[in-house]
Amino acid sequence: MLTLSKNVAALKQNTVLSEVEHLDQELYHYFKNKFHRDPSLSRSIVSFQANKSREVYRWYKFKEAFSASLVKYLLEKYNIVNDVILDPFAGSGTALFAAIAKGINADGIELLLIGQQIINTKKILMLEFTKDDFTTLKRWSLEQPWKKSELRIPLNELRITKDAYPEQTKDAIEKYLGTCEQENERVRAVLRFALLCILESVSYTRKDGQYLRWDYRSGRRQGKKPFNKGIIHSFEKAICNKIDEIIFDLQTTGKQKTFFSQKPSHGTINLYSGSCLDVLPTIHTGKYDAVITSPPYCNRYDYTRTYALELALQGISEQELSHLRQQMLSCTVENRAKDLLRMNPQWRKAITAADHQELLQSILKYLDDQKAQGMLNNNGIPRMVRGYFYEMACVIAECSRVMKPNAPLFMVNDNVRFAGASISVDMILSDIAQKLGFHVENILVLPNGKRNSSQQMGMHGRELLRKCVYVWRKT
Repeated sequence: MLTLSKNVAALKQNTVLSEVEHLDQELYHYFKNKFHRDPSLSRSIVSFQANKSREVYRWYKFKEAFSASLVKYLLEKYNIVNDVILDPFAGSGTALFAAIAKGINADGIELLLIGQQIINTKKILMLEFTKDDFTTLKRWSLEQPWKKSELRIPLNELRITKDAYPEQTKDAIEKYLGTCEQENERVRAVLRFALLCILESVSYTRKDGQYLRWDYRSGRRQGKKPFNKGIIHSFEKAICNKIDEIIFDLQTTGKQKTFFSQKPSHGTINLYSGSCLDVLPTIHTGKYDAVITSPPYCNRYDYTRTYALELALQGISEQELSHLRQQMLSCTVENRAKDLLRMNPQWRKAITAADHQELLQSILKYLDDQKAQGMLNNNGIPRMVRGYFYEMACVIAECSRVMKPNAPLFMVNDNVRFAGASISVDMILSDIAQKLGFHVENILVLPNGKRNSSQQMGMHGRELLRKCVYVWRKT
């Protein structure tokens, strides 16, 4: 009898999964003329990899960012000049700074404090930093004044960051923070930014997508196999190297003038702090000539955990961390469902567009069935996927509203896979976008796809997932 039940369940699963695959093929046939393999694109250019050796952008390794090279490529290819652009998921500000370097004004929206601090500090260096401030920065690297200071600010810790540093490192950080307070606001901002840039390298942790992975030397037990992150740098070496890197980049030929005196050809940056679901509805209709963005992917990555060291340093509390997690776009299994119509009754059309997207509804039905059968490794997956697409529909609707007619929207995103079902994020969002005021001009496909997670590979094979840059045009 038990075997019969299992067979019935397996048959039902295969039937629902076959429907998902059939609808996916139908949608692919509909969009097939929009897919174009662009040899100029690579995983390096659409990720942070291409920023690693690029002055200024390399200071903080915001691994979820795309590169300045990608933004430059899109601005030039689509002839965007003397315009105003928007990035509703600004991150570390790559799109914003790449745009203003070409004389384009840029607005950004960013929820995470770490992204806000990166952007605001770079703005200080670009617009406000003086030669005296620059001299002070050099002195900090040469003299290391915190080592002789009695000043100290206790390091804020969260449950998930407790004991993240060797005791000697924690002591040095607290002295560094205390000594920073003696400097003016501009220098203090840059010194604290430099500290943010090195936290991971001097800690027992490493960012690992969904969480912080802990080195065995921390004393924390995590998983069956001890993790060794390799070299844990000393605080003095790491902070001085980072300050020196910032100084070097500011002194590079042509760069010092850029940062100490704003050229007339440069655009300006305006940053909104908060969730784009809250901020976008406050922006005037028809303001932007283009949108360039990369939202969080529907892949369970929890930014509040991977950036916990930075958030703790910025003074966030446990309660604030929990609230921040719920404000994020639903991309983690801990996100609760948002009451989108209560947030904004004007989003009914966006929600209806998601309701009527057949492939999405078939995927959600499949995931709900998998949950009912106890087949998912986390029961929050169906809620996360549902929330992701419905919230993205609302973001797309708002982008359409704030863009000028014929303005392009560029979006970098990954397809994903859960419980054996490939989720074509590119086609689902493009189909929804068509119902919300966009024409799908192209879906630019990277020459090399992205592999499944190791767990998905083991269970469902090594099928490559498309990584794309969507090009939509406001109608």
